[in-house]
Amino acid sequence: MSEINQQTTEWKPSVNPWIMVIPVMLAVFIYVLDGTIGNVALPYMAGSFSATRDESMWILTSYLIAAGIVIPAVDFFSKVFGRKNFFIISIMMFTIASMLCGMAKNIEFMIFARVLQGFGGGGILPISQAVMIESFPKEQRGLAMSVFGMGVILAPIIGPVLGGWITDNWTWPWIFFINVPFGCIAALLCHKLIEDPPYAKRQKDVKIDVKGFIYLTIWLVTLQTVLDKGNNDDWFGAVWIRWTFSISVIACILFFHSQLTNKHSLVDLSVFKDRNFSAGTIIQVVIQAVLYASLVILPQFLQSMMGYTAFLSGATMMPRGFGSMLAMLMTATLSNRVDNRFLVMAGLGLIGGSTLVFGTLNLQISNMNIAVPNFFMGMGMGLAMVPIMNLSVDTLKNEQMTNATGIQNLLKNIGSAVGTSLVATMLTRFAQVHQYMLVGKTSELNPAFIERVQSTAGALAGYAEHTVAHYMAQYSIYGQLVEQANLWAFIDSFRVFGALTLAVIPLLLLMKKIKKS
Repeated sequence: MSEINQQTTEWKPSVNPWIMVIPVMLAVFIYVLDGTIGNVALPYMAGSFSATRDESMWILTSYLIAAGIVIPAVDFFSKVFGRKNFFIISIMMFTIASMLCGMAKNIEFMIFARVLQGFGGGGILPISQAVMIESFPKEQRGLAMSVFGMGVILAPIIGPVLGGWITDNWTWPWIFFINVPFGCIAALLCHKLIEDPPYAKRQKDVKIDVKGFIYLTIWLVTLQTVLDKGNNDDWFGAVWIRWTFSISVIACILFFHSQLTNKHSLVDLSVFKDRNFSAGTIIQVVIQAVLYASLVILPQFLQSMMGYTAFLSGATMMPRGFGSMLAMLMTATLSNRVDNRFLVMAGLGLIGGSTLVFGTLNLQISNMNIAVPNFFMGMGMGLAMVPIMNLSVDTLKNEQMTNATGIQNLLKNIGSAVGTSLVATMLTRFAQVHQYMLVGKTSELNPAFIERVQSTAGALAGYAEHTVAHYMAQYSIYGQLVEQANLWAFIDSFRVFGALTLAVIPLLLLMKKIKKS
């Protein structure tokens, strides 16, 4: 046993870690990119398959469900196949599934291919994170995780822009076909360059937690169904939503109970005893939720309220990418010199502050009103994401990394789904609340309303009979009322996510400082 521990602490890859980074980051980039690249192409895919909007949403959610199911089982599959072999299997499955997605001729086959793609992609991110952490000495981890964080943060930002350009200039299948050559290159280079530490090699007589896997699958499938369909069916006002959510909660409780009591559990929850890991995971889940929510709400605001095209609304994310790149360079330089908790605090402050700035927008803004806070939000993402990943796993042992990153990425995946669903619900509910409040002002007893109706009717009197002009004026004012209600819904949603980001800053006080070696 002591010999194994000695191997664990002294192991170093024979290949230069910076060369190993190339295939690892290539795999990470195409996986994370696929989480958002299809968003702008969804209407085109729905049209090709003659599918409704609700049916086409399963193209996105089936991918998240499948990836979420595999992520906690990464440690088990790594022991069965060997971590390097399972990583290559994951990349190849993702690549083959990408080709099948592009070849899909109906919605059923497309969903099947996306599930397969999620199964393949689910193992890529946690294994990549574990490889990046373990392959570098502690004094270089900050720089290594800056490179990793750049892929994780930039890919979902670039996704809508690249997806919109490919869809407009080629056709939507190419957003999937483009993965094929890069996936093959990544798998080949991983075979040549990546090595398994002694504790990550293939093991014999590995038992799978069948019950835990079943509970996990039921929990995630039902949870994603509720998140995806709840807003359309009035949430808990629908009987089937209540039943589905109840099943999800029961399956969640049974899953965590089985993991605590089963000797051969799917995941090892003991890592949550580590304060850094627990607090860091919560902060990362919030960051992930805000990131994906903002990728939904901001383009939607620009398209529905400002009249931007899909490509232009996606292009507004580019300043965020530039901000992230600048922050990555700053993090790589400062991570070994400054307490990482201060970097995370600054990053969270920038994310929360810029999101609150978005909560002051109106319909007379210029492009700079979007670009500047987007730039600072990107800086916040870069400053917070990489140091918090380092802080959350710094006090864990190397042999715990694969399991810990698997759990962490599962919860981040759920955070992304919750953030996306929550923002859709908030926009609907807040718009209803503000519309109800504003309608009270459209009273015959309100002099301002009477004056506006009369002036508008007077302007329309030359084109229609007086009574018709009066009704047209009221309809026009009601349209403005709905527009203002929707605007306030966006403003309130931005403010909620900004406040949520700032609220997790005190968790940094629970975390220990990274020890410099």
